[in-house]
Amino acid sequence: MLHLFCRTTPGLDPDGVHEAAAAAEKSGNQVVAAAILGHKADVCLMILGPNLWDLSDFQHRVRRAGLEPVSSYVSLTETSEYAAGLPAELKQSRLYPDLPPEGKRAFCFYPMSKRRAADHNWYALGFDERKALMMGHGKVGREYHGRIVQVITGSTGLDDWEWGVTLFGVHPDDLKECVYEMRFDEASAHFAEFGPFYTGMVGDLAEVLAAASSPTVGP
Repeated sequence: MLHLFCRTTPGLDPDGVHEAAAAAEKSGNQVVAAAILGHKADVCLMILGPNLWDLSDFQHRVRRAGLEPVSSYVSLTETSEYAAGLPAELKQSRLYPDLPPEGKRAFCFYPMSKRRAADHNWYALGFDERKALMMGHGKVGREYHGRIVQVITGSTGLDDWEWGVTLFGVHPDDLKECVYEMRFDEASAHFAEFGPFYTGMVGDLAEVLAAASSPTVGP
């Protein structure tokens, strides 16, 4: 999975961006577009697929079409080492998610790592203790079933953080409540480090590009 956070440029060519997405999807990849709020970026384009060359091709195509990446994140879908007892269909949905989920247009992405401090070192814990903490963490997350779709991708050795977390919600407050409540869980309170958050709205590509490139209207 590649998240590209981009700014629009004066040379934005929407047709070129659409052609990049069409080429990626023709090769069996999924492309998700979101309009980003705040100063960090204008647009997020997520591409998910089995071939890194396809992801690279998409990145260069959208750049040539006038979307300038200001940040990015590279990760892989995975099943957790603590998920041995999960039903096969749940494991399948984690490895091969169908995105974006219907009816969930509120969007958030953030990277995170497990803390390795002298007083709280996740990697110094035994497997059973880590598993128990993650089971409690997952229990909190399951309370948001139906309101939140969470896609956790692994990035240890691939990017600056260890995981990327992509959230899709019905409303922005669903995202806020979920993240806030989970921070009180012991696995997060003692062991989680969070990177920058990107927030916005999922839409079809034409809708997102139109919002990002709308001219400023004077009084």
